[in-house]
Amino acid sequence: MPQKDDFDLQNFLPYLLNQAAEESSLTFQQIYKDRYGMLRTEWRVLFHLGIYGRMTASDIGTRSKMHKTKISRAVQKLAERRLLTRDRSDEDRRHEYLELTTAGMTAYRDLRSIAQRYDAELDAGFTAEESRILRRALLKLANMD
Repeated sequence: MPQKDDFDLQNFLPYLLNQAAEESSLTFQQIYKDRYGMLRTEWRVLFHLGIYGRMTASDIGTRSKMHKTKISRAVQKLAERRLLTRDRSDEDRRHEYLELTTAGMTAYRDLRSIAQRYDAELDAGFTAEESRILRRALLKLANMD
């Protein structure tokens, strides 16, 4: 008879963080998927360009910690939908600068306002102190190297 394993998966921090991330992002995920046909990586690329302006895919990868192949696929999809432009660097032809088009900025502003409201709704489930502690702890984890 197999011995009972006492590992508490439900309390394992990486598992718990993943569960919380999945659950908390479902509603927002449905919105960007329904409105713009985007996947998670695509909206993240869109937001980086909306917030920081003209960037390279490498810049986005560094800021977002997303894998370069996922970024590349997202950039291709967003370019196909004419939400961003790709401008090859004159100095280094291996680099291209990405920038949102007018339609891309419109999509970004639309989703940003929804994201802000959704963040406030999620935050309303916590006291001000709980929210401050949660955000500080998550930032601390996210910046571990």
